[in-house]
Amino acid sequence: MAGVGGPQYRLTLWRGCNLIMACFFALAAYVQINDPDAELWIVIYVIPAVLIFLLGINPDITGHVIWRTLSGLHCAVCLLGASYLLGALLLSGNIRSMLHAEEGRELSGLLIITLWIYLCKDTGRASVGGFRLLVATSISVFPFLTWIYIYINKEMRTSWPQHCKTVI
Repeated sequence: MAGVGGPQYRLTLWRGCNLIMACFFALAAYVQINDPDAELWIVIYVIPAVLIFLLGINPDITGHVIWRTLSGLHCAVCLLGASYLLGALLLSGNIRSMLHAEEGRELSGLLIITLWIYLCKDTGRASVGGFRLLVATSISVFPFLTWIYIYINKEMRTSWPQHCKTVI
């Protein structure tokens, strides 16, 4: 029987982190319903939700050509969108208050998607190591903690557009 930190434990933790992030991306897609450009953002979040859910069920899926192609294309689109949004933030001068500007929140979402998919990219080829698990655990908890903080801190949301104030 493998001890704590053994290959089976690491695989179980890795799958758990992926299922948590799949839930996060699905929830992020859901809260886009009242956004003015909801169709775009729902697709942006549903794709990684499905990819990561499949990875949580079968970690070897990252070696499949369809998973690799779709994840690579989605990361490329997210990076292009993130570059555009970063430019918009820099031009508007809102870079210091990223979570107050809609572009900053959208940029954050695109970066989380890209970072997570990149972290998952080659997990089917080799065992998941301790460093990757540490990063995965940290990242999978971070979006939920941020969401809870923003939800509790009502003052932070006062300057947000109405469609952002009505999220979960």
